[in-house]
Amino acid sequence: MNEHSDTQARRLQEAALLARRVEGDRLLLADAVLAAALDGSRPLTRNERAALQASPLTQRRLRHLALARRARAAAPADVWHGSRGLLRAASSFDDAAPVSDDGWWTLHMLGQQGAWRLVLQLASGAPFAARLLAARAPVRVRDGDGQIMLEGRLDLDGECEAAWPFADAPALHLQERGALFTVEPC
Repeated sequence: MNEHSDTQARRLQEAALLARRVEGDRLLLADAVLAAALDGSRPLTRNERAALQASPLTQRRLRHLALARRARAAAPADVWHGSRGLLRAASSFDDAAPVSDDGWWTLHMLGQQGAWRLVLQLASGAPFAARLLAARAPVRVRDGDGQIMLEGRLDLDGECEAAWPFADAPALHLQERGALFTVEPC
């Protein structure tokens, strides 16, 4: 077989697998598990591999994540699609402001109980900083449950500020929602 035939055979096999339907099928593996398998940080266990093979829906989700990952890798360095971060255990925002995993965003809390303000700060060294600042780009910060904590436009200093929208203190609110936050373009 030549290279063209091999490619065509792989595409036909992939299409057949992805078109397969199973009654009662549901997504059997979390995106985090699939993403870890894609980037090689954690191989799938035997049970996870069996679940993937048994679920066409999960196979389609894996393919979607793989294509999205490939598109991000091919995107220019100054294109930003979003960032994730984690509030460290027992952090109260007094110790150190949480920073996104990629290091490009920092969350600051200002004020006192009942009068909190959230400030999102873009690192000046981010490869996409100049483009976002010039556009005064709209950004959004969500908690681990997907609730919006802050939404607005970056100012010329690379910051966006808003009143804290929840009754609970910021650290408690985030800890109760998996201690995760995401920063995304609007």
